[in-house]
Amino acid sequence: MPKVKLLSDVTGSVWKVLKAVGQTVDTDEPILLVESMKMEIPLVSEKPGKITSIAVSEGDAVVEGQAIVEIEI
Repeated sequence: MPKVKLLSDVTGSVWKVLKAVGQTVDTDEPILLVESMKMEIPLVSEKPGKITSIAVSEGDAVVEGQAIVEIEI
């Protein structure tokens, strides 16, 4: 099955991880929240599928364009 990598839209830190590896997600469902400049930006699934990896934990720093979640569609 094909996989899709989700990239961070901003540079910041992972504020909260909402989903876990193995869980299914729908289109536009939030997977985690990135805090940047006191704003919470959700990383949402682009397509329905199953989360196969999450490369960050709460508190980790991320940069714009960094691949942080992989979904099997």
